[in-house]
Amino acid sequence: MTSLTAAVVTVSDRSHRGVREDATGPVAVTALREAGFDCADPVIIPDGADAVEAELRRLVAAGVRVIVTCGGTGVSARDLTPEGTLRVLDREIPGISERLRADGAAETPLAALSRGRSGVAGDALIVNLPGSPRAVASGMPLLVSIAAHVLSQIEGGDH
Repeated sequence: MTSLTAAVVTVSDRSHRGVREDATGPVAVTALREAGFDCADPVIIPDGADAVEAELRRLVAAGVRVIVTCGGTGVSARDLTPEGTLRVLDREIPGISERLRADGAAETPLAALSRGRSGVAGDALIVNLPGSPRAVASGMPLLVSIAAHVLSQIEGGDH
């Protein structure tokens, strides 16, 4: 298998403007690094489908293999991370998002409000996580436990 490269994108108008510190991206980065991924510090972009689509396309084109977004999965008017992600995905992997919501629901009923998506774009696995540090900390163990297998499958590996 090729290099385990990863990227984290925090999607937040407030963090992008510097009004609020990014509390989620660093949680995801730490989990990825501890799992052996080469992962830069989080990139912070504003909410909105266009911004998400552009950043995901940039990362996929750069050869990043695992991309985690944090934020923008809720029900407010600017929470459009799933819509931007769907524009980029070649194939969805709904089971990942379903499991993230189910696991999160064991901690808080608010997990049911996440509209996050997961799937494959080119040679990359993309997973949307909510914008809560607790939700990111809860979701990252699942992601790091399956990411290498997903990447192997993308490359044609056996089951």
